[in-house]
Amino acid sequence: MHEDLIAPYNFAILKTASEIKADRDQILQSVYPIYDNHDEIKTEETERFLNELEGKWESSGLDEREKPIYKAVVTQILSHVYDRGIIALTKKFQANGADYNFSLVKDNVAQNKNTAEVYTREKALAYASTIIDARRDIKEKDWLKKMVADYIQPNYAYNEQLTDKLITEALNNISSTRGMVQRGELIVANGSMVNNEVFQKVESLRKAYEEEARIGGNRNVVVLGQFLVVGLVVTLLMVFLYLFRLDIFSNNRLLSLILLVITGMLFVLSWALKLKISNLYYIPFCIVPMIVRILFDTRLALNIHLLMVLVSGFFVPNSFEFAFLQVTAGMVSIYSIKTLVKREQFLMSSLIILVTYIVGFLGIVLIRDGSLADIGYGSFVPFIVSVGLTLLAYPLIYAFERLFGITSDVTLMELTNTNSSLLRELSYKAPGTFQHSLQVANLAEAAIYKIGGNALLVRAGALYHDIGKMQNPQYFIENQTKGYNPHDGLTFEQSAQIIIAHVNKGVDLAHKHQLPESIINFIRTHHGTTRTDYFYNAFIKAHPDKLVDEHLFRYPGPIPFSKETAVLMMADSVEAASRSIKEPDAENISNLVDKIIEGKLIQGQLKNSDITMQEIEAIRAIFKRMLMSIYHVRLDYDVKKVKTEE
Repeated sequence: MHEDLIAPYNFAILKTASEIKADRDQILQSVYPIYDNHDEIKTEETERFLNELEGKWESSGLDEREKPIYKAVVTQILSHVYDRGIIALTKKFQANGADYNFSLVKDNVAQNKNTAEVYTREKALAYASTIIDARRDIKEKDWLKKMVADYIQPNYAYNEQLTDKLITEALNNISSTRGMVQRGELIVANGSMVNNEVFQKVESLRKAYEEEARIGGNRNVVVLGQFLVVGLVVTLLMVFLYLFRLDIFSNNRLLSLILLVITGMLFVLSWALKLKISNLYYIPFCIVPMIVRILFDTRLALNIHLLMVLVSGFFVPNSFEFAFLQVTAGMVSIYSIKTLVKREQFLMSSLIILVTYIVGFLGIVLIRDGSLADIGYGSFVPFIVSVGLTLLAYPLIYAFERLFGITSDVTLMELTNTNSSLLRELSYKAPGTFQHSLQVANLAEAAIYKIGGNALLVRAGALYHDIGKMQNPQYFIENQTKGYNPHDGLTFEQSAQIIIAHVNKGVDLAHKHQLPESIINFIRTHHGTTRTDYFYNAFIKAHPDKLVDEHLFRYPGPIPFSKETAVLMMADSVEAASRSIKEPDAENISNLVDKIIEGKLIQGQLKNSDITMQEIEAIRAIFKRMLMSIYHVRLDYDVKKVKTEE
């Protein structure tokens, strides 16, 4: 399919795995195990026999005149078996049969022998038994056989340390190449068949090229090339952030976090290449897109992952296969946690990533080899380890949140748990406010989900936006009992200040309980810079001729500065106002929602929130439908038809 392949330079032809295995087997067969000859055992055991014979003879009750005969027979047996040699066989050298060759070392001189030429302890005992049985002058044959057995033991001892050393040296000398291809030599011609020999030359050229790319050329020039590649990738990342995530681009803290994560993963890759680990798929590449997705968003996670894999491809073997597997697995890791609502999703995501790795790997093997014959269970171990290490994303996310002051979806899930200490305290001290917060959370979450935004963030912000009311819960109408209103004994200015104070008290309480800044923003902005109109209008009505200090009746702000905070402001006002509707029908609810939202627009409360009129219309519809559902409002079909026709 390609032009004639000519060798660009001299390179060695690498041996195949089967050839190296054959060389290894041959080496293992050629290296004989080493045994040490311990001659002193013969002398020691013979002397022990002679020393112990007197005592054993007296206890046996045999005739003293027969002792020299027994003594001579045993001495002859021991001399013979020890001179021939007694060996303790080693099972690992008996793969091709019971007997094997070995080298016997005595006084640093080695002599090649076979185990068939020497005795084992069993054979030595059998020889002794034969000699004793052949002697008619020995009456107590069994007693003598038992006594001889006590003095027969191996005198050829296996030297494992020296044998292993010789084997290691021999294996290290195995050549991984066979022959050379000279520069300019034709490797394979266009249209010709690629046989095993040609394929091995092509494979050798590929590996030589990859090795040459790592070590060849001027070192300074290589570093310059690496700098240009990495610089281009970083530039592309900065351009992406500037165009699509200006909030991150303008925040040095968030930029530092992103660069730290990327640099950390590339450092791990560099470390693995330096150590020459057996398989680079042990490295958990999917941990980076997973962390970035949870801490930031999907687009940024995918962009960073693609750029990081592209850079890695310059330094790893089989770069296309590596890039394909890592890109697909990274995409799956991002997609699988698009909406994080349960911690179990980390485990499910890991399982899906593992399946992706396995399917991709099997596909590549089938394309490359046309067979699965060479695949064993060990081929999948690196992917399993990598996916297991990917679960480290969970503690790392927590660490990054603490170090860089970021709020992830994982933290938001924990905050939205109504059994948390702060929300449980709110439900006890201000049950009406707690129920109001739940309703606001439902309204705001549905609205932000419709127009696009962080639904978890909105829900968490809604649940905590009124925690400041715990300080004086009885001053807020939703917590008051019938017949008692603590505002009756206060001036309008004092009442307004108590109501307004719940914002700052909420902020202080949030800081005390270490709530994230993103949640505190909802507390600050949910009233914006609006007035407490009830007390303001009551003051004017009661004192028509008196100058009013509007500052006393206005919330400190700031006004909402994101879609999420804007939606919460509208949801909070709409839900609170809906409680005052005496007849909650479709028309009254619709008019109320329109009035509240129009009021926010006229007062300029939404001008900094980057929300469009189209999105506001969608929010209106959501609020109206949900409030009608809450108050069980049924539309009259004839009225609905008339309004539709109009």
